[in-house]
Amino acid sequence: MNFSSMEYFITVAQERSFTKAAEQLHITQQSLSSHIAGMEKELDCQLLVRNVPLKLTYAGEVLLRYAKRFQTEWTMLQQEFSDISQNQKGILRVGISMTRGRTLLPEIILSFQEQFPNILVEMVEDTNEGLNQRLLKGEIDLAVANFPESMPGITLWDYYQEEVVLLISKAQFRELYGDRVDECREMIRNDNFSFLKDFPFVLGHAADIGGRIARAFLRRAGIMQPIIKAMSDNAETLLSLCVQGAGACFCAENLARAFLSEEEMDSLLLFRLGPDAQYRIRFGYIKQSYQWSAVEAFMSEAIRHRTGQ
Repeated sequence: MNFSSMEYFITVAQERSFTKAAEQLHITQQSLSSHIAGMEKELDCQLLVRNVPLKLTYAGEVLLRYAKRFQTEWTMLQQEFSDISQNQKGILRVGISMTRGRTLLPEIILSFQEQFPNILVEMVEDTNEGLNQRLLKGEIDLAVANFPESMPGITLWDYYQEEVVLLISKAQFRELYGDRVDECREMIRNDNFSFLKDFPFVLGHAADIGGRIARAFLRRAGIMQPIIKAMSDNAETLLSLCVQGAGACFCAENLARAFLSEEEMDSLLLFRLGPDAQYRIRFGYIKQSYQWSAVEAFMSEAIRHRTGQ
């Protein structure tokens, strides 16, 4: 066995399919199947139950555990020697939500690659909870997300603060509530959201920050079964629906201002929800014996863009 063997086995274990794993590895299915069979012969153990989908045997689970360790050590070795030789190359896997990635990353990646032209930045898009889990599993090198205050085995760097606000089409609001804007703002300041019980919503899923905060506020208002017209993980889609009057939207203010034109923002009422709707976006990366300098360089570049320094 060699490092390629480990990569092949990990990919098969993740995909649970020779066909999908072979496509990802850019080799033929027959070659991959023969390679795994050779590993089984060498170890004198069956590693896979060849059903659809494939299943790992107990021996396969044990090998997967060691293979992931070998893969991590091999990656760190390559990264450390890239630093030693000052010939930076490789793949930097950055996890971020779809909407936040589109808002933040293009300029950061461009300036980062001016310094490191031979490093491929691979963006991995997922929900906030999904990013936390991918980082813990070692599927990404760096995550940009909202994290718990501490995570065992993870180093966290502060990036910036976001605030979820409630956005409602002015035309839709007038249709239901007339000129009661100031009254409703006062109700929200007093933590009273009961006026929203008859209002339709377009919401993010509960696994993401905006969706989680939205549901918490609605529960506090006693609105256990809100009128939901649409759900999406894509904040840009929800904002577009909100502008068109499909329903109220809970969204991070900075993302809303990034995606909507001034005219579109002017067509919406913005309600602030207080401290409970504020949270930190941080960088997270796995604590390990050697940390690739490219990870810190990427974070530093992102912070520089944010602060303008």
